[in-house]
Amino acid sequence: MTSSVIVPVIDVQNNNFKELWPAMLLAIKTSSLVALDTELSGLGSRKALLAESIEDRYKAICHAARTRSILSLGIACYKKLDNKADETYLVQVYNLTLLCTEEYMIEPQSVQFLVQHGFDFNKQYAQGIPYYKGNDKGGDPHGQNLRTLFVELLRARRPLVVHNGLIDMVFLYQCFYAHLPERLGTFTADLSEMFPAGVFDTKYATEYELRFAASYLEYAYKKCKLDNCRLVEAGGSGPHLFLEFCSYAGNLRSYIDYRVSTEESSQEGPLDICLRFSAYGWCPSGSNCPMSHNTDLIILQDEKTKENKRKKRKQKRKQKASREAGAQEEDVVSSSKKPCLETTPVTEAEPMNDKPQGGDEPPADIRMSIDEGNGVCERQATPAEGASDNDPPAGKTVAQSKKAEGGTHRAGFDAFMTGYIFCFATTLKHRPEEPSSETLLPECQNKLYLSGKSVPLQIVKSTFSRSSKAHTHKMEVVWGKG
Repeated sequence: MTSSVIVPVIDVQNNNFKELWPAMLLAIKTSSLVALDTELSGLGSRKALLAESIEDRYKAICHAARTRSILSLGIACYKKLDNKADETYLVQVYNLTLLCTEEYMIEPQSVQFLVQHGFDFNKQYAQGIPYYKGNDKGGDPHGQNLRTLFVELLRARRPLVVHNGLIDMVFLYQCFYAHLPERLGTFTADLSEMFPAGVFDTKYATEYELRFAASYLEYAYKKCKLDNCRLVEAGGSGPHLFLEFCSYAGNLRSYIDYRVSTEESSQEGPLDICLRFSAYGWCPSGSNCPMSHNTDLIILQDEKTKENKRKKRKQKRKQKASREAGAQEEDVVSSSKKPCLETTPVTEAEPMNDKPQGGDEPPADIRMSIDEGNGVCERQATPAEGASDNDPPAGKTVAQSKKAEGGTHRAGFDAFMTGYIFCFATTLKHRPEEPSSETLLPECQNKLYLSGKSVPLQIVKSTFSRSSKAHTHKMEVVWGKG
């Protein structure tokens, strides 16, 4: 079984931002959904971010967004192709390197983590796309800049998909939209109007809909990819998820970073799983940890554990049924000998029920002419699983594509993984009798995952909350009234 995927990620910097502007706008406007991910310069006090009070958490995240910055932004546009038999999506992925023009804090831990995963701070300071935070200044929202790009995203009215996205949403608001409101209720009221098609959190979907053993991004993505590959190989009448990518030509090809996602089925290295990494996708020892951080091995181990538990529960149910049947036979015999004596069979306590832990990617051809001589993006059929016929062009080898540690952790690829999880979940939940225009994954709409809480944060405008003044003014700009 092979499930390799080679994902073309377009690197967007200050020197090619205006050149790629038409392509990014077209990708957003013609998409069925847009997935976002951010890389940040820091978050501040982790204790405050996990405060018991959600209002206190929001204040801590707001403080981080006002004092830190977004270093890179990943945008993955998924367009569903209606003329396909299965669930097929055309995917375009952009990785934007950003540079805040105001002073901001940067934390050593964040720098270390990003450098380990291939982030180039020299390139960021030399070619980062400039932006400022807070409210608009003058006519900037009408130019080709990040704030206008964010406005175009709102105008597209597409479902927005994030992973563990409360922090992302707060940073996006502060960095590209307006000053953050002081109260959480005002913030969620603003979001509900900004994204009328809904915000979807794949961490919430992974935890409460797919019910995987773990819900961190790489685990959820690889588990979805593996399950989809199994569904494809098994056949059957149910829908499967397939992806198509663009075949880039001209100048565009020089901007492509081919990201390889493949199964790490090799048995090389330590086979003992790091329990902390297995549960959270993070380990304080990093690459120095003597235990295995192989996500594929972790998934296989979780599946084996789940299957063993299932067999044990099945065996216990059989044993209980056998004992109950034996007790009933004894009752019959006893009652035939002593008809006037009532007997009550002794019942065994029910076995502990384990909570389910496991096993639980847009409708016409797109051709994007950027400029004459700047290249054309055309659809290129590519199966979601198996990349044997989708080698990187221009002589780029798989080995060269895998130089960055992990080969995956960048804002662009993280946005791609986020979108993949969402599309796979909607494929599993798809009901043939429902029209395609119905809301995707309605049970997860406008619910942001909250760590340590059994209920999500609802993105709604309640009767007790009003929209902020900055948002009300900005919406006039978004919809062309200002």
